[in-house]
Amino acid sequence: MPITAKGLATRQRIVEGAATHLRGGEPGRVTLDDIRAITGTSKGQLFHYFPGGKDELLLAVAVFEADRVLDDQQPHLGALTTWAAWLRWREALVTRYRAQGAHCPLGSLLAQAGGTPGASEVIRTMLAQWRTHVAAGIEAMQATGEVRAEVDASRTASAFIAGIQGGVQVLRSTGSVEDLEAVLDTLIDYLRGPESPTTC
Repeated sequence: MPITAKGLATRQRIVEGAATHLRGGEPGRVTLDDIRAITGTSKGQLFHYFPGGKDELLLAVAVFEADRVLDDQQPHLGALTTWAAWLRWREALVTRYRAQGAHCPLGSLLAQAGGTPGASEVIRTMLAQWRTHVAAGIEAMQATGEVRAEVDASRTASAFIAGIQGGVQVLRSTGSVEDLEAVLDTLIDYLRGPESPTTC
């Protein structure tokens, strides 16, 4: 039977409760009993919405967290059509990860999910969507002549994503956003090029 609006709200509450727990500083190995306690959910409710048990729940949390990574960058990520927009995106990223600090929700989730079927594919899909947004921004700037035509939009977008992920890993180890800022500034300067306008 289709899930009712109330049922969807309950399911979402369970997912968000699990996600919040996994974002904690010391989430440990989460169990279904943990999730029941956190969300005030009965065992019957939990298996009603997640008949596949813990694996199905963790996969739902992976989807939720992957969507959140991209949503937190909007509207900037979807509108990289001016230098000012690129700088706003840069600031949104730095602000997000500075606030996150050493705790990476996706990292904690993947440590919990382990071999959960589909979890890695969720992350791959999210990263592909992220690259697509950045590449679209580069192509938009190429169309207006503000980025050199010879710049490979797809490869440069991949460099942004890899650089961001590397900067976040350094942040998790050191607590400093300097490396993340450096990679974003360096890649944006690369897009500007030696003859690109310096004004926003």
